[in-house]
Amino acid sequence: MTAPATTVTAWSSGRFRGFWYAQTISQFGDRITEIALPLLAVTMLAATPGEVGVLTALIWLPYLFGVFVGAWVDRRSDKRRLMIVADLLRAAVLVSLPAAYLFDLVTLPQLFAVAVLTGVGAVLFGMAYPSFFVSLVPSEAYVDANSKLSLSRAASFVAGPAVGGALVQVLTAPIALVADALSFVASAVLLRRIPEPAPPAEPPTATGSTARRIREGLTLLLRDRVLRAALGCTTTVNFCTFIANTLLILFASRELGLSAGAIGIAFGAGAFGGLAGAALAPRVTRMIGLGRTAIVGVILFPAPLVLMALADGPVTAKIALLAAAEFVSSVGVMLMDINLNALITKVTPDHARGRIAGAYSTVNYGIRPLGALIGGWLGTAIGLRPTLAVAGLAGVCAAFWLLASPVRRIASLESMGR
Repeated sequence: MTAPATTVTAWSSGRFRGFWYAQTISQFGDRITEIALPLLAVTMLAATPGEVGVLTALIWLPYLFGVFVGAWVDRRSDKRRLMIVADLLRAAVLVSLPAAYLFDLVTLPQLFAVAVLTGVGAVLFGMAYPSFFVSLVPSEAYVDANSKLSLSRAASFVAGPAVGGALVQVLTAPIALVADALSFVASAVLLRRIPEPAPPAEPPTATGSTARRIREGLTLLLRDRVLRAALGCTTTVNFCTFIANTLLILFASRELGLSAGAIGIAFGAGAFGGLAGAALAPRVTRMIGLGRTAIVGVILFPAPLVLMALADGPVTAKIALLAAAEFVSSVGVMLMDINLNALITKVTPDHARGRIAGAYSTVNYGIRPLGALIGGWLGTAIGLRPTLAVAGLAGVCAAFWLLASPVRRIASLESMGR
């Protein structure tokens, strides 16, 4: 008699649970900062749309150097230690804002410096993440693991904005940032408890100078049709959504006249879509295939920006419309992220994960500062509502990258034979 096949899930690895706990705590802290940092600039420092655009751009600016960081990280065997250092760096930087606030010394240049340094920590963490992730999860559980991590991220988008908005309203924005700093400390402690895995053996072709390793990472990324299509798609959609995201808090606060608490409620309620998307992603993927699910997500992610641009009427109607648009967008981003992340993890060679992640991030995340700056410029030049509508319509076009590639025909990771 043949024994029934055992389903392999992310929970099969006890080490993954510790990683999941660390990421979950950190995600909840991040949601508070995403509300508090721009509100601090807008309400306390009277930042203009252009200055808010610069602030957002600076957060993502360090990703332009991801290709160099990734090549360096590939040489290091202590990926977990690098992630811990990145967490502690971001905690220390964030604490500087409430400390300055207590002495009435908060300035826009300091806010810009905090944005850059937290971005540096995020780049370091992100380049070490792929190799550490694959050491915790078997390949057949990539979609399941990404679904669980995305479910936590979605849950943070539900509670985080509401909690963040309330904390900002009660404690002021700088003091609310302490919560995110503590979440990074907790993440570092949990990562410290996970044993450092043995690094995979590198083939001889991976040795050499940093410049050579960077070239190898870029070559591997651009020659693979799946990776190239995923890069083009995510870069396009990130560029367009960051044109809009830069202005969302400003739009909700000044154009719609909503309070910090109301903004938090609107985005928190809408984020239930992320929970739904993360929970349904594995099931939808099994029904219509990995590639098609990713394409649907790419379309649903930016399209609701057009709906946001139409928000008007009484306060309850504005909150409801923002929440509905955020709900659909959150479903879309989860369907896109979970499947594309699993796909990228599957096709990336083990020996080059750091440098490919670096090259990918340099392009994909490096475009975000440009999107943020253009968003600030367009918001000033043509107005906030038209900018949101243009960004949403242009973002939908990102799906063409996947439609014109092998991705649309991929049903599952197992069917790829890699």
